[in-house]
Amino acid sequence: MARLAMVIDTKKCVGCMDCVVACKTENNVPEHLDRDWLVYETRGKFPTLHMEIRSERCNHCDNPPCVYCCPTGASHVHDFGGVVLVDYDKCIGCKACLASCPYDARFINPNGYAEKCTFCIHRTEKGDDPACVAVCPTHCMYFGDIDDPNSEVSRLLASRNHHALLPAAGTKPQIYYLT
Repeated sequence: MARLAMVIDTKKCVGCMDCVVACKTENNVPEHLDRDWLVYETRGKFPTLHMEIRSERCNHCDNPPCVYCCPTGASHVHDFGGVVLVDYDKCIGCKACLASCPYDARFINPNGYAEKCTFCIHRTEKGDDPACVAVCPTHCMYFGDIDDPNSEVSRLLASRNHHALLPAAGTKPQIYYLT
């Protein structure tokens, strides 16, 4: 079975926000809310500074605290690729999943349920890329089966320095940033 992951090349990302707009459009995300967003991080000390632009979202963790704390089972790991999803019909909007997510990747939809990135499962189950990956003008986003050593995501991770967010949280995130 595939285990889906996203790899983002921070040296190619220019912060254009096309990924954010594509997500909002593809998934009908309510105004003023986002399933993905950009983070600009500057490290170092002048004159030796390094800026990283990251497109962030739900990390579709292998050890997802949002799933374990959900009292109704609405938050769950889908059989397809280990994608973490929310069953909107089961969600009671209690916000336990919001509190447990170390990535602040969820919000409560105005209709009362938790919402987040789904890796565009309605697209990826058919073999298409998530909308954010499909529209990226710099082609800095990659998506695929991390368990397949011949997949582009696996080859990139094997050949480049990379990091995931908050590794100490123990969630085993499936979003990786090439540096």
